[in-house]
Amino acid sequence: MILEMLPVDGIPTPEDIMAKMPPPERLARGPVVMVECFQQIPCDPCTHACPRQAILPMKDINEIPRVDYEKCNGCGQCISVCPGLALFVVDLTYSEEEALVKLPYEFLPLPAEGQVVAGLNRAGEEVCPARVVKVVATEKMDKTAVIWLAVPKNMAMEVRHLKVKPRGTTVICRCEDVTLEEIEHLIKVEGVRTLEEIKRLKRCGMGPCQGRTCLPLIAREIYRLCGTEPDSLAWPTYRPPVIPLKLGVLAGGGSDDAQA
Repeated sequence: MILEMLPVDGIPTPEDIMAKMPPPERLARGPVVMVECFQQIPCDPCTHACPRQAILPMKDINEIPRVDYEKCNGCGQCISVCPGLALFVVDLTYSEEEALVKLPYEFLPLPAEGQVVAGLNRAGEEVCPARVVKVVATEKMDKTAVIWLAVPKNMAMEVRHLKVKPRGTTVICRCEDVTLEEIEHLIKVEGVRTLEEIKRLKRCGMGPCQGRTCLPLIAREIYRLCGTEPDSLAWPTYRPPVIPLKLGVLAGGGSDDAQA
């Protein structure tokens, strides 16, 4: 059964995966590399990338990489050098409920730290939401970024890719083009709880209407997600003019109607 389906659909079987998993006792001690390289091909960059020589030297360039798990500390320096994007780091000790998965990523735009993305399995299917903990992308990495994802612990051996969800289309602040989804992210992920913080981060309330439309809507979202009554929020200061005026009105001192 091993490798029977890999040449057909490119998806390793559960038996294939089990054969590549680090020992349970090593997984229990912290981050460690998982080499999901299943076929003999002429490729050995990973053996030269590891600063601790945890990926063992090859006698034949066609060998499948072998790992000394006692030497590996899960640094992830090998991830971006693998042409087949087959190296991952798994940390089951990240937190009580979440595991950390470091994986290669070659799409643009890159996700942002703190962003919630869709975690994909090896078949490209969405299996869980995942939170971007860190994005490592340097010129030396040759356009292969390494994304650190926090995933539910039971998904640590499933999530091997991610999908950045499209930007939301519900605009909550028309002056500054801020979407409802961006406001939800600030509140749910970044922990923002006040109108003033949102104003400083997204400029909501700093456009021509001074927040007459968006701030009540944002206050409603804070109430929906956090339970804070809108009346108890500190509202930003409105500065004159409180409504848009034509320059002719300001220059001539007449009413807006007179200048229309």
